[in-house]
Amino acid sequence: MAMASRTGRRTGFHAARLGRGLLVAAAVLGLGGTAEAAKDRLVVGMPVEPTGLDPTVAAPVSIGQVTWQNVYQGLTRVDRHGKVQPQLASGWTVSSDGLVYTFTLRDGVAFHDGAPFNAAAAKFSLDRARGADSTNPQKPYFEPIASVDAPDAKTLVVTLKRPVSDLTYRLGMPAAVMVAPNSADANRTTPVGTGPFRFKAWAKGDRVELERFADYWDKAHAPALAQVTFRFLADPQAQAAALRAGDVDAFPEFSAPEIYTDFQKDKKFSTVVGNTELKMVAGMNNARKPFDDVRVRQALMMAVDRKALVEGAWSGFGTPIGSHYTPNDPGFVDTTGVLPYDPAKAKALLAQAGYPNGFTFTLKTPQMAYLSRSGEVLQAMLADVGVTVKIEPTEFPAKWVQEVFKDKAYDMTVMTHAEPLDIDIYARPNYYFNYNSPHFNAAYTAAATATDDAARTKAIGEAQRILADEVPALFLFVMPKLGVWNAKVEGLWESEPVPSNDVTEVRWRD
Repeated sequence: MAMASRTGRRTGFHAARLGRGLLVAAAVLGLGGTAEAAKDRLVVGMPVEPTGLDPTVAAPVSIGQVTWQNVYQGLTRVDRHGKVQPQLASGWTVSSDGLVYTFTLRDGVAFHDGAPFNAAAAKFSLDRARGADSTNPQKPYFEPIASVDAPDAKTLVVTLKRPVSDLTYRLGMPAAVMVAPNSADANRTTPVGTGPFRFKAWAKGDRVELERFADYWDKAHAPALAQVTFRFLADPQAQAAALRAGDVDAFPEFSAPEIYTDFQKDKKFSTVVGNTELKMVAGMNNARKPFDDVRVRQALMMAVDRKALVEGAWSGFGTPIGSHYTPNDPGFVDTTGVLPYDPAKAKALLAQAGYPNGFTFTLKTPQMAYLSRSGEVLQAMLADVGVTVKIEPTEFPAKWVQEVFKDKAYDMTVMTHAEPLDIDIYARPNYYFNYNSPHFNAAYTAAATATDDAARTKAIGEAQRILADEVPALFLFVMPKLGVWNAKVEGLWESEPVPSNDVTEVRWRD
């Protein structure tokens, strides 16, 4: 699972309060407008600090948002348009049965510490990701691999147990980056990759600094920037203050939609509303009463006005969804009409399920403002059909990960799932939803093993419709990427097919 890293403030706060907040933030941060002075340096703001710097061992997307493509690279990569491109593998062939992938690796590639990147390192990386002791957040993606062989230094052979329709896409994700045998264990704090930037320093609670790697293998695409600093500012007022003072050059994921329009009016900034894979859901514990009854789950879904939720939780920025799939995903089906907003039908279904007077449950909300707002809006909507929601603020990530994700000790929770094309989580045994549907499993398996686009599209459409009908989670909306950066900065990704802050093509315009 990849968990999103956004935060925000309540909408509707007064301008005076905002102004005071900006002054305080400026004083605390020591904002001095120095970031723009050096045109080979960039300061990127992020709302959440990563818990580590190795995306192959832990789930939070903030890890990859610092390191993916900047420090680490994969056999393949997913570009800013969501397309698969060669990277450390210059090309590959696939056997006629779809079970054997033979990758040709590039010559002259080395890790930042001088260790060579070769087939042995690639084999180590994939075997580590799929091994018994692996903590890779996307370990199920590596399960179909039967064997990995390195017949010579530049050839890697991956043999599958069954066809995988999107293997090269999965190998281009943060969880599949290449690491070296001798440095992998230390990557959590001192990452070593093959990318155009190498790790310089991590001042925990404040920043991570990267510097240009002089010996980067791809000379034709060496970065224009000499240094990149990632600053961690959770408070939206501090984010706004840092941008306006020039202490931060860019906030690719700005956390305050309620003041985003202010930046849209300011010619000193570029503002871009892009697509993401950030799917907001309210996950239910399908093994607990009353959520083990599909009629209850359907009733709760019909009690939710998705459009009003988008307005209340994210100032109208967002796209309602009816299953765990986004409009920019291949084979998307609009399923919002399967269980549309209908409080009267919701009440009738609850009565049919044995809850004519509703029931009470606890909603665990991670302590991020946009999730708190979403929980409060859901609380009000469900109250309209007689369901009482007790909100329990939950520390994120530590407490939420332990209690919800690992122990499954919860009734309902709100969370954004950021991993692209991660509809497979509903087929994973023991996932935190405790959902087990033979119908869904069959549809997803058909999509995952399809060897042609038409078969995959048909099967993934069926999988979406099953989720929309069986409602293992309340499917709410896709969050957009609200980017704000200095108008002279170019090359940042406008959309987010992969949760990332890829700065490899960023430069300052004269």
